[in-house]
Amino acid sequence: MVIRGRAPLRVSFGGGGTDVAPFCEQQGGAIIGSTINKYAYCSIVPRKDDQIIVHSLDFDMTVKYNTNENYVYDGRLDLVTAALKAMDIKQGCEVYLQCDAPPGSGLGTSSTVMVAMLTAMARWKGIMLDAYAMADLAYEVEREDLKIDGGYQDQYAATFGGFNFIEFHGRNNVVVNPLRIKKDIIHELQYNLLLCYTGKIHVSANIIKDQVQNYEKKDAFDAMCEVKALAYAMKDELLKGNLHSFGKLLDYGWQSKKRMSNKISNPQIDELYAEALKAGALGGKLLGAGGGGYLLMYCPYNVRHKVAARMEAMGGQLADWNFELRGAQSWVADEDRWQYDQVKVQMPNGEYCFNLK
Repeated sequence: MVIRGRAPLRVSFGGGGTDVAPFCEQQGGAIIGSTINKYAYCSIVPRKDDQIIVHSLDFDMTVKYNTNENYVYDGRLDLVTAALKAMDIKQGCEVYLQCDAPPGSGLGTSSTVMVAMLTAMARWKGIMLDAYAMADLAYEVEREDLKIDGGYQDQYAATFGGFNFIEFHGRNNVVVNPLRIKKDIIHELQYNLLLCYTGKIHVSANIIKDQVQNYEKKDAFDAMCEVKALAYAMKDELLKGNLHSFGKLLDYGWQSKKRMSNKISNPQIDELYAEALKAGALGGKLLGAGGGGYLLMYCPYNVRHKVAARMEAMGGQLADWNFELRGAQSWVADEDRWQYDQVKVQMPNGEYCFNLK
């Protein structure tokens, strides 16, 4: 038996940074975004002994625990250690982790991995958690237990999935508003968006610390208020299907967000962004906290190919992707059904046998 958990990565369109304290606690934050068909996976294979063996397939790293010992954060896969501790895992197992995007990509990878792990562990233990409880637990483990700086949006986006407008007023006061967007609008939006990997990994915690330190500076505070207002405006334009307006608001948001911290962008990203605009893009933004990772650009259909060619010529790597409307999921796979040595099928002209050894 294998228990699997899967959670989708996310793209944030507007409001990024307003979900981080103290702004969200004092002013209220707002995010608009969607999940995409790139995922974090967790697979759990129960063992009959007291050993817990964790395999990070992306980092080619293996860490071993003993269920009789206290879980200690030692810098080796601490996300896993914290999840095991939070779910009170006392039975031996092997855990396999894999993510479709690298850390620092701006797609919320670490929080999504956490949600995938907790989802799989809850399924294994028969614990029923609704989406709010799961997202809140993921936030608690990552932000409070592990003291990793960041906001709320990643845990809630990965858990709920789909297009959401999420409002934040601090711990235990988060409201997820699913957006009912016509399928035609979703298809057109996806066609007009390019997702480009810049190849520069950022450390989001450092950028967020700088943003928090700038909170009391007037220009940075005004920028956060404008970013929040833009999230509301983008929600309205998206629901109405005014996609070109939505694309231009992406640019407004990006210019405002850069005022929150000078670490959010760099000359290479600014140049790539400027060249995309010259080629016909209406707007875009760097995903996540900033500093590197994926750049999202909105391009009208008749210039999409020009923008794509220009970004690739400058070293960007275009990603194949689509929207994912489902959130975190879990299921059980029966390994015994994978072990057949042969398959037989009866046809009118006789029996066929396929050897699988």
